[in-house]
Amino acid sequence: MALAVLALTACGNKPRQPDWLVNADGAQERYERAYLSARDRVAQAEFTRFRSEVASTAQPALVARAELTRCAVQVASLDFTPCAGFEPLRRDASDAERAYADFLAGVPLSPEQAKALPEAYRGVAGGSGGAAAVKGIEVPLSRLVAAAVLLRTDRADPEVLQLATDTASAQGWRRAVMAWLGAQALRAEKAGATEEAARLRRRMQLAAEER
Repeated sequence: MALAVLALTACGNKPRQPDWLVNADGAQERYERAYLSARDRVAQAEFTRFRSEVASTAQPALVARAELTRCAVQVASLDFTPCAGFEPLRRDASDAERAYADFLAGVPLSPEQAKALPEAYRGVAGGSGGAAAVKGIEVPLSRLVAAAVLLRTDRADPEVLQLATDTASAQGWRRAVMAWLGAQALRAEKAGATEEAARLRRRMQLAAEER
């Protein structure tokens, strides 16, 4: 999804990676997994660690990316609350980061802004996205983000919802699974498909079970 602060490379004979980068990379991954799995206490702790490590660089663009990571996993779980953590950093963020923030918010982008997005999202932002575009995204979290933006902008058909549900289910991401099943159930209810809606809500009950 190109949300990592920087990509870690193999060490080999290269200089050692800075401690903040190693720590931030691990905290980001743990945060994403915990949030999507509805382990809120762990998620909060890991995001705090993630942002703190990035903030140690005093680089607003990197902190902006950390906040966009949080916004992205929320959007992937169909939480469309405003990306409040990013806004204070917007003025110091790059055009690419501002474009990504607007993409997550469902704001129509200009062709130039769409080109600034990670490649996986450009078709969705450009208006040509659909089930085929979502299916072509290999990274599960990126696929959920793209599907969620389509849903947010009223462009998600039943196949997009099914792809997102299957993706979340395959990863065992409890929060995301329940959100997408709920979206499917709501659509089924509106269409009068009561038996299908009931089946989807039974699946939600399974996902809600605590271990």
